Amino acid sequence: MEALAIAASLALAFILGVSDAPNASSALIASRTAGYRAATAFAFVFHALGGFVSGTAVALTITTLIHVPGSDVPAAFAAGGLSAVVFVAVATRLGIPTSASFGLVGGLIGAALVQGGADAVTWGGLNGFHPVGTLGVLIGLVISPPIGIGVAWLARRGIDIVLRRATRRALRPVRAAIWVGAASVAFSDGSNDGQKAMGLAAGALVATGSLQEFSIPFWLRAAVALILALGTAIGGRRIVRTVGTGLYQGGPVDSLGAQGSAAAVILGGSALGFPISTSTVVASAVVGVGTGRRFRHVHWITFSRTVSAWAITVPACIGIGALLYALFQLIG
Repeated sequence: MEALAIAASLALAFILGVSDAPNASSALIASRTAGYRAATAFAFVFHALGGFVSGTAVALTITTLIHVPGSDVPAAFAAGGLSAVVFVAVATRLGIPTSASFGLVGGLIGAALVQGGADAVTWGGLNGFHPVGTLGVLIGLVISPPIGIGVAWLARRGIDIVLRRATRRALRPVRAAIWVGAASVAFSDGSNDGQKAMGLAAGALVATGSLQEFSIPFWLRAAVALILALGTAIGGRRIVRTVGTGLYQGGPVDSLGAQGSAAAVILGGSALGFPISTSTVVASAVVGVGTGRRFRHVHWITFSRTVSAWAITVPACIGIGALLYALFQLIG
């Protein structure tokens, strides 16, 4: 089961990358700062860097979401990771931006409920500004999108004030800043999402005695970072198009505001140990910029469809995680 848990964590890293495909590249493409290939190559490099130099705060949070006997940890973690993989793979096929982070939490809850009932789930909440247990993580996942909208709205208003007398010459530094913003989003994205997959694998290694204490071996960090970055590079064009132009079709200044705001929210969440759903924050930042500029030009039908997909992720993955864990127990 240890090998299965590691395989599940690597599969999760890949699917996190696929669902993260639009996070950095969509702004570059939508603003016509870069083409699809250049944008995805750029995102690959900085997602990998983020995974390589990430900390362990988010990874540790992931390992504390459920409380099951050590011998059952690998199967529970494998079920949780694979439930997110299955759900996100289907959603991505349909071109719907969804969240593997929501799916992972749901899958772990489902596995724990089968193993030991409600007592096997660490419900928790908040300890100051830090998440504790599944409720703490879910609180962060739920409030980060509205925070992203608010920060992006303020950023767009602030940019309007700064550039109110600017000429077209200002577009050159704005486009250069979009590259910096995209790098920040990709780096923070790789760091936060990479830790989720690393936490599953490292937690399973500790439970089986392969690691004496929680740490992330270099081989695991390198594998997760590269596989996650690979997922972003080959992620679906349909999701990139949905986030880049399907929610709000703005210009370079809008892309700059969305990228900077999303990076700030993701980095802040990572510092506090919150597993952030980066795809939801980026999509919300795009909407926030749109409401700050032209409220009626935001494609609210597309956004409501996207939010609906996020809302069903946790309950769907609870069911998938429960079924997978029961299957793993059945086959030994």
